[in-house]
Amino acid sequence: MTTSSELAAPSGTSAPDLGPSGRRILLRAGLAIGLLAALTVAICIGGPKIGATLALGGNTTSTDNTDIVIGTDHLRLPAHYIRFADQRQTGAAERVDLYATWPEMQGYSDATRGRFNDVTRTDGLIFLQISQSTMSRDMSGRIAPIYSHVFEGAPTDGPAGLTGHRMTATSGYGAEIFFTAPSGTTGGPDAYGVRCLMPERPELATSADCQRDVHAGQDLVVLYRFSSQLLPQWHAIDEAVLRFVEAKLVP
Repeated sequence: MTTSSELAAPSGTSAPDLGPSGRRILLRAGLAIGLLAALTVAICIGGPKIGATLALGGNTTSTDNTDIVIGTDHLRLPAHYIRFADQRQTGAAERVDLYATWPEMQGYSDATRGRFNDVTRTDGLIFLQISQSTMSRDMSGRIAPIYSHVFEGAPTDGPAGLTGHRMTATSGYGAEIFFTAPSGTTGGPDAYGVRCLMPERPELATSADCQRDVHAGQDLVVLYRFSSQLLPQWHAIDEAVLRFVEAKLVP
């Protein structure tokens, strides 16, 4: 027989007791919904900023000046010339790595973005590394006392008046070719010199086939790299690099 207490069970007056396990399930579901909602809001607010950061790939379009002191030299560099984010801070540093478009010597910007991001074009950028000098002579000054002693074989004609020299197998320079020009071509008493790892075919050139170092400021060495495709413009590049660095030095 049905008891009166069973007949008296109310309908819709209270929630059923789900027990501890049921309450935990409801709590987890509520937390998950809350987190999803918060994530949606964050994406809506921060999505454009995140997308822009990813598109920059570590580059910056900021032209704010960064004051960097290397040894006794003070450089004032717009941030968009500095390659690495951790170097875009004012203060003392051992070195700074830069890049610029060629031939304009402009930093990263919305207008130049394509030049910096196009990996198929190797002749559009110059890379520079500025540090404190550790040698009394730059590359030009080292030709006669050092490099000339490891030249091997007959010299060859290079682009734009340069002369190419193979290096001995024991020199440590591998398959590099050392290109020189007569004294006075750089405006100083020493000959011009640049080391290049020449590609087998022009289409295999990279943006850093050739490298040269020059002294600047009070005690700086500027190591700069460029594509072998730009060798015919070696004189203009050398002058432009020195002008660029000198313009960034603070007296």
